[in-house]
Amino acid sequence: MVQAKNAEEFIALARKAIASNPDCGASHYNLAVALIGQKRYEEAEQSLKDAIHCSPNLAEAYVLLGGLCLNRGDLEGCLKYNKDAINSRAGFAEGHGNIGFVYLQQGKIEDAIYHLEKAIRWNQKFLQAYANLANAYLMNDQVDESIETNLKVLELEPNFPVAHNNLAIAYLEKGLHDMAARHCDKARELGYEVAENIVKEIERYRQG
Repeated sequence: MVQAKNAEEFIALARKAIASNPDCGASHYNLAVALIGQKRYEEAEQSLKDAIHCSPNLAEAYVLLGGLCLNRGDLEGCLKYNKDAINSRAGFAEGHGNIGFVYLQQGKIEDAIYHLEKAIRWNQKFLQAYANLANAYLMNDQVDESIETNLKVLELEPNFPVAHNNLAIAYLEKGLHDMAARHCDKARELGYEVAENIVKEIERYRQG
């Protein structure tokens, strides 16, 4: 296999592969990935559609199309393509994770939880899905579930600031001020901007 020296050469090789075998979905997909890397989004979108035309079950192509929609603020488009992804491949964790993220943005918390739980069932190391699920639980007043899920995030990535922030909020909800303070401090240490009301509540506790 020929190795490209840079992105432009890779794109040229991908186009050559497509010219010799226009019905190869993987070649169209590889070209799209390279184009996205160069922020040539319109060309990438067409290449992804060509990939799907050749290989209708190429779930990764649907996910990238969803990402391009999200990039331009089109949540519904992102949702549609990720639904196509999980329809084309059952148990596709990334598709479920992205659907859950969109539903979370839309305030459809129960729907978000359903898909995010599926995402982590299919991929037990899916960090972003755990983080979004922990947030969804918190928004749904499932405080214990949120704590448990955030702790799972920290097992995977101990310095994930959003998880520390969410734990600070969840522990405050339960009246566990020492634990809340510890995670609030850690989130801030990692550069996360903790909400002012959370910081103030913890400071009041510290001052007795």
